[in-house]
Amino acid sequence: MASPLLDKSKAFALAIIKVCNQIKHEQRESVLTNQLIRSGTSIGANIREAFFAHGKADFVAKLQIALKECSESEYWLELLIESGYYEDTSILEQCIEVKKLLIASINTAKSKQK
Repeated sequence: MASPLLDKSKAFALAIIKVCNQIKHEQRESVLTNQLIRSGTSIGANIREAFFAHGKADFVAKLQIALKECSESEYWLELLIESGYYEDTSILEQCIEVKKLLIASINTAKSKQK
């Protein structure tokens, strides 16, 4: 079940866990990081669920949920970076890369539904 989308979303989830733990430890911030860890780790979980979907429509629906979670994660990362809690923007770039892969995968799956 090797897939660039699965691999990148899992790597992103692991990075999110590290970032959130670092921010909680150094900055004592937990409201934003709790939201981010929830949305950032659910992306990969929804993608993994998609691979066991009940047909194409369910597959697309799971990927769309993952895309929503990715967009939410992007928002929390923007807030953390712009508020000064976190400085390394590479995690945001990683999020955007996963988002682009999700959009491409959804579009491909939708085109094959027709």
